[in-house]
Amino acid sequence: MREISEQTITLLAPNANAVNNGRKISLKGGFVKRFRSEDDTFYMGECSGSGKSNYITSADFVEEQNPVFRCSCPSRQFPCKHSVALLFEINQGREFELFEIPEDIIKKRQKKEARAAKSAVEKKEGKPKINKAARTKKIKKQLEGLKLTEDMMKNLLQAGLGTMGGSSIKTYRDLAKQLGDYYLAGPQLYVNRLILEMEEFQKDGESSHYREATHILTQLRAIVKKADAYLREKLEKEEIGDDDNILYEELGGIWKLDQLQALGLKKENACLLQLSFQIFYDKARKEFIDIGWWADVETGEVSVTRNYRPIKAIQYVKQEDTVFETASIPVLTYYPGEVNRRIRWDSASYHPATCAELEWLATHAQTNLPTTVKTIKNHIKNTLSDNFVVLLFAFAQIGTIGDAYVMRDKEGNTILLKDMPGMEESVYRLSMLTESSLLVGQVLLGAFFYEETEHRISVQPYSIVTGEKVVRLLY
Repeated sequence: MREISEQTITLLAPNANAVNNGRKISLKGGFVKRFRSEDDTFYMGECSGSGKSNYITSADFVEEQNPVFRCSCPSRQFPCKHSVALLFEINQGREFELFEIPEDIIKKRQKKEARAAKSAVEKKEGKPKINKAARTKKIKKQLEGLKLTEDMMKNLLQAGLGTMGGSSIKTYRDLAKQLGDYYLAGPQLYVNRLILEMEEFQKDGESSHYREATHILTQLRAIVKKADAYLREKLEKEEIGDDDNILYEELGGIWKLDQLQALGLKKENACLLQLSFQIFYDKARKEFIDIGWWADVETGEVSVTRNYRPIKAIQYVKQEDTVFETASIPVLTYYPGEVNRRIRWDSASYHPATCAELEWLATHAQTNLPTTVKTIKNHIKNTLSDNFVVLLFAFAQIGTIGDAYVMRDKEGNTILLKDMPGMEESVYRLSMLTESSLLVGQVLLGAFFYEETEHRISVQPYSIVTGEKVVRLLY
């Protein structure tokens, strides 16, 4: 009989409520019958519920790292609480009666295998065929939208950002809606961010909103200029297929895993350890974003996972959660980019992080502050880049100067530890650490960011990595 940890159940469940409800069903003895196949790939249970008849729920582990859940209940969550409860039954070592895998499950497996085989053949034959006429039409439409955006920015700059209020904001809202018709979800998002900042500026007159609006406008202008040249070149050279240019996503394109893998943006047999986890609400997108910061145990590269949960569909989209175990990933897929690339994967197995893995991470950490800061400055000079870089840094000591925390490298260079604007605070948690050894000769996962008002690079600490454990300041 297979073993399933609570960490695995938490990762498979759609949210914390499903975990809690599934655990309750299991604890109160909700299952009246339990079955498993002799080869241990299929589990099924009959569970009492609120309906007239018992629910039949199952878990198919024919693909070990990507189980399939089914249930006869009407829930739209996936997997539902009954499927989660079945996992807890396995976790608790309940007795399962041996039985033959149902015929309908065998047929479903066969259909899935056929689809996978077809997909494998298509990948082997090369890139999928592209509808050139449709792609060309879309690019021309995007160019029209970029011209519309450029005209808006010219009018706005001539009038001045301070005049963007009242009825004029309605004009820009209308423009934002129009950009969706031009396949420009990216610029549309920037316009929405601009509107939000100027609305706040009209309310409180704080100069920070004006500075942020100026920054957003600068980024939008850069996107319009670079995207216009990028799209025109694709038309001129008749190279309208996929490429790894970040402008595809900046314009609002949505990548599929097979597209990215076809471009060679993948790594086989990757081993990653999550070092920090955060949840943001993006007011412009009207979405919650679950963000995980992961370090590649082999290379030390720090990458990011992003899970978008629109408010309109919040109850149907699984919320990601903190992962404390090491993920072994058969095929890791990267998004285009240079630093802190976004990553995704289809399936993974998990095991407790070992001391060897943690010690190996330390060997890849940066050690010299001046060199690190110079590299970060060069990166954030790119208008389309974030104004921060998350990386591992091996420090000599973290201490205080007056009321401020500073980090010192082995050569005696120092840098200020500070919370990024708009980010959950973490610096104060350094004072809560009970082990003084955590602040001497360890590795910090931190966000090196540019403070515009102070014209300097500072660091927000996310986690401290030792040879034995990861101490998270942000979960």
